[in-house]
Amino acid sequence: MPPYCDREGGAVCSVAITRYATATASLGEDPHDEPASPPPRDALTEAAVARANVRGATAFVSTDFPSGAGLGGSSACGVALAGALAALAGESLGPAELAARSRETEVNALRVAGGYQDHYAAAFGGALLLRFTECVGVEPLALTPKLGADLARRGVLLYTGESRLSGSIITAVTEAYLRNDPRTCGALVRMKALALDMAAALRTADLDALGELIGEHWLHQRELHPSITTPRIDAIVEAAARAGGIGVKALGASGGGCVLAFARDGREEELARALAPLGQRLHYSIDEHGFQVLAVLDEHHLPRDSAP
Repeated sequence: MPPYCDREGGAVCSVAITRYATATASLGEDPHDEPASPPPRDALTEAAVARANVRGATAFVSTDFPSGAGLGGSSACGVALAGALAALAGESLGPAELAARSRETEVNALRVAGGYQDHYAAAFGGALLLRFTECVGVEPLALTPKLGADLARRGVLLYTGESRLSGSIITAVTEAYLRNDPRTCGALVRMKALALDMAAALRTADLDALGELIGEHWLHQRELHPSITTPRIDAIVEAAARAGGIGVKALGASGGGCVLAFARDGREEELARALAPLGQRLHYSIDEHGFQVLAVLDEHHLPRDSAP
């Protein structure tokens, strides 16, 4: 998260899941493809279309995940839109270019506070170790089919249903860092180190160690700002500890949204049952591909494209 990563360097370990943003881009109107009641054009879609600068371009995006849930959803939408509109313009962009364009649109055009990691996770897919210095370093972390399946099986993803204002939390944390608040700065240093440790755990397929690191990460994340945790998130952490959870953390900037509880091997369903009263479980597997072109409609109407 700038300016910390610009000054100190940063690291994030991310895993993309099979929850998708799907964008359709075309020239003009297509009565055979456009929904009977198209969704309203949101600010991100408008900004992406303006950034593409393609005369007559239209675009729509749909999702299969809750908005504002800490799943990197706006970044997935931005990557999907960037890819679809790039195809419309005849451009062929790699995942790093898609991620950079998506973030540029979100941060520069919409003035949304946020970092880089969600855009890269959506564009690349899979498990990544991201390092932030003068540029973004992307290290894919290979997952065998068994490791990917075990990783998804042992993670119970819960949507709390609570609203979250990630921008205000990010701004507050940034201000604390800039005034050199010891608690905030210490937490950021340790969270960066934990990302490297999580990547190491994935390389050795040590999921018990990964779960413990997830739990430690949350202890430091919640130190960044009082509004990062909520009574419901605290209740999830406590319930998980009694029902086979190794580690629990809220996702994204937090203040609500989704929580990931990582189970001891074989106790996943026990954990899921214990957490059921506290939120909606979102089932998923690991996405291996990131952004993809799914279909080309015809010579005038460009692909449906998706990003996790």
